[in-house]
Amino acid sequence: MNSFEQFNLKKPLKNAIDDIGFTTPTPIQSQAFSVILSGKDIVGIAQTGTGKTLAYLVPILEEFQFSKEPHPRTLILVPTRELVQQVVTTCQELTAYMSARVVGVYGGANINTQAIALADGVDILVATPGRLYDLALNKAFQLKSIKKLVIDEVDVMLDLGFRRQLTNILELLPTKRQNIMFSATMTDHVDALIDDFFTAPQKISVALSGTPLDNIDQHCYTVENFYTKVNLLKYLLADKEVFRKVLIFTENKRSADRVFERLSEDFGKEVAVIHSNKSQNYRFRSIEEFDSGKNRILVSTDVMARGLDLEKITHVINVDTPRFPENYMHRIGRTGRAEQKGASFLFSTAGELPFREGIEELMGMKIKELKFPKEVEISKELTPEEKPVEPELNTRGPKRDNTANSGFHEKKEKNKKVNEGGSYKKNLAKKYKKPQTRGDKTYHKRKKKG
Repeated sequence: MNSFEQFNLKKPLKNAIDDIGFTTPTPIQSQAFSVILSGKDIVGIAQTGTGKTLAYLVPILEEFQFSKEPHPRTLILVPTRELVQQVVTTCQELTAYMSARVVGVYGGANINTQAIALADGVDILVATPGRLYDLALNKAFQLKSIKKLVIDEVDVMLDLGFRRQLTNILELLPTKRQNIMFSATMTDHVDALIDDFFTAPQKISVALSGTPLDNIDQHCYTVENFYTKVNLLKYLLADKEVFRKVLIFTENKRSADRVFERLSEDFGKEVAVIHSNKSQNYRFRSIEEFDSGKNRILVSTDVMARGLDLEKITHVINVDTPRFPENYMHRIGRTGRAEQKGASFLFSTAGELPFREGIEELMGMKIKELKFPKEVEISKELTPEEKPVEPELNTRGPKRDNTANSGFHEKKEKNKKVNEGGSYKKNLAKKYKKPQTRGDKTYHKRKKKG
């Protein structure tokens, strides 16, 4: 029996899951449930979109008991504020029939408001590492009551440079606790974190990062340059019946803004963009409008997309080819979810072809290459990064003569004068023939008396 019934959940949690509409647990949820209930440390390796949030929330809430303890007993660390919001929402849905206090804290919001929310009491605290550490230092709450620690998307946290904050937080926590970690990839940094702070964790691996999802049709194009990629994007997106809900990935914030500006010329309010330079409210609004179907196209960077849980995305388009093959797997995992069919497109310039080969090597398969459409204009416009580097002009004057003694020349007459000191020294020299120390003066006085 592959359903949530097999977990024999207590009634409040079971009713909440029924209300949400979940019936069949995913592989990571099935495998993690009993391990987390046992109290052992656990490391779960699963791709984004495989149900990791419920994999740790369901067993944690199965053990949840009402308490008047003002400080949190469960701490969930995630890399982005979007993921904080998502986990808090899911947690609130699952605790609809329980008396559980859930609070989310993250950077970019008023820290005093968050401190007040914590002062009212909290059972489950969901946080980004930086803001959590700031609140802990300000003594807005205490970590001594933490019994369970969840670190979700730990590979993203380390990529974002949260290693120091994570280490500081882990050192503040009680040593007697259960550690629960989820990651899409295993790296040396993740292994080091496990070795330093986990006790004999049980590892669960589902859908390894190099395994392509069977229900995603993958295609690729070889493209001349960045703005030709934009022209190809416009050509594809013009078919609104096929490209109904499209998530577009770019390498960085500059590229995201460039793509957004050009697409807005043709598709107007159908397009939205999110990246770390956008305000929190703008990002939340863009995600909400895209998820609801108000916007058809969302342009994003890798870091932002790792915290998204969006449904029914028909296509993922990679404007750039990721340097790290695992990032490609995270990207295309945004489509083809919940057993639905999805499609992905990968754009590569000649310089990016080695990255494409790395992706194909990781997956153990070739991505189907499509012929570049004749209707798409080859742009002559180049980004600043694509423009050839011009040789620097020599503005340092004539080349120096390096022959022997070439650096020496006769001084001008005015520069031949010797510095004889100020007028005081000159007058003193005339009077005493030579500068005189205090000892000399004493000697002359004695000589006169004698």
